[in-house]
Amino acid sequence: MADDWNPALYLAFEDERTRPPRDLLAAVPLERARRVVDLGCGPGNSTELLAARWPDAEVIGVDNSPAMLEQARARLPAVRFELGDLASWAPAEGTDLLFANAVFQWVPDHLDVLARLLEGLAPGGVLAVQMPDNVAEPSHLLMEETAAAGPWADRVAGMARDRLPGVGAYYDRLAPLARHVDIWHTLYNHPLAGGGAIAEWFRSTGLRSYLAPLDETERAAFLADYTARLEQAYPVRVDGRVLLRFPRRFIVAVR
Repeated sequence: MADDWNPALYLAFEDERTRPPRDLLAAVPLERARRVVDLGCGPGNSTELLAARWPDAEVIGVDNSPAMLEQARARLPAVRFELGDLASWAPAEGTDLLFANAVFQWVPDHLDVLARLLEGLAPGGVLAVQMPDNVAEPSHLLMEETAAAGPWADRVAGMARDRLPGVGAYYDRLAPLARHVDIWHTLYNHPLAGGGAIAEWFRSTGLRSYLAPLDETERAAFLADYTARLEQAYPVRVDGRVLLRFPRRFIVAVR
């Protein structure tokens, strides 16, 4: 399985995936901006929101996936997109907003990284972050259950993403560097077309580490097993759909 991300698979649920960055953007207290950076920009769906809100600003997208950047450049040819590693990336002088939608959960020691990025902003600059906070949900618990139950267990068991640190850890780390820190949770309930749709949703994100070591036949078997477990865990609603419960954590810090 290719190591790079799959933009087409990711964008199969574009409307649902774009709602959290839209909600995060609504909480950013900036009327004007010179430079805004979309950290972990992916295929550019969140970058498009930033360009629309600040049409006169320099908008930059940063990601570590060449495939995602290719998709983003095709979508927004007027925006500059850069290949970068957020663990070491730093904002240029004059940056007013660092916007990060569903990326820092993948970055090791991201509390340290967030503090460094916030500290690199000038007074009044904003760090706005959204991260899935869903590893305790059935969708993720069943990934690990499927991994441990199959013939692939020796290769993929134990790959579950760690839980995010507690809210207090983020506040304690960022508050000394900020004039204001706001942290909240939003719980989304996405109507999807059954367990198979939930598996398809996570095939482009949380399932990647489980599927990468497997061959084509094993991946198909893993997905079939995982989907069957999802169908047991997510009851069908009155319209034939299931509700994917998806908690997300939001942070807005003003330097």
